[in-house]
Amino acid sequence: MNTSYKDAKTQLMRVGNENIAYRRLGDESKPVLLFLNHLAATLDNCDPAIMDGFAKSYSVIAIDYRGVGKSTGKPRRTIEEMADDVINFVEAMNLSNIRLLGFSLGGFVAQQVLLKAPNLCVKAILAGTGGAGGKGISRVGLVTYWDMLRGLLTFRDPKYYLFFPMIAEGKTAARDFLKRIKRRTECDDPIRLYAFQAQLSAISLWEKGRKTTCRRFISLFGWLMVIVIEWFQPLIHTILLNEFQVHSLLFILKQGMVGFFNIIFSL
Repeated sequence: MNTSYKDAKTQLMRVGNENIAYRRLGDESKPVLLFLNHLAATLDNCDPAIMDGFAKSYSVIAIDYRGVGKSTGKPRRTIEEMADDVINFVEAMNLSNIRLLGFSLGGFVAQQVLLKAPNLCVKAILAGTGGAGGKGISRVGLVTYWDMLRGLLTFRDPKYYLFFPMIAEGKTAARDFLKRIKRRTECDDPIRLYAFQAQLSAISLWEKGRKTTCRRFISLFGWLMVIVIEWFQPLIHTILLNEFQVHSLLFILKQGMVGFFNIIFSL
């Protein structure tokens, strides 16, 4: 049993006519937690501290979206298509009663999975994300390109700026995070420019789509949904706080998203 993400091997699952790359760790007899990552991420961008922490309680699976990293096929240009790929992957793996964790772009995809196949999941965590049609989501591309430029000018990885507040604690957390994701025994393929642009197109369409609110999800699902956001909101994702009700929990983090796993192991 592998309990260390940095040592997890990249595997391929045949889904339809394409291969979906994934890594799995933890005891496979335990409940499954499926992790859907952020914009432009590959399997190498999963924080080992988060994945190892979850693996103490769950069988953790992280995937590359279609056309990203070692996953084959043409990158999807809509959130709905990406959700279909996730559903097909879950069914091909013969998984059930999963815990679904969506971070940023992964949170968009997770919401569509919940709407299209609610019986697959028993709990969900939406982290650093927002509903379809949410205010500010259209600026994700602009903010991403700006932080990429900042990274180029300062010789830093753009994630240093994207996911962390520029305060002392945030800068320290950013440096530690970037060190952790570099410690790999096996590397994924980097995301290609056309796949990155396809994801940005999907986000743009998501912003223009039918508005999805927390209240709508709470009315559809009787189980607990956890929403995690950063107080400084670097990616401009918006969640309306007045829509939270008793079946959801809100956590607001000060030092960046990568530490959020510490507060939700008990779900």
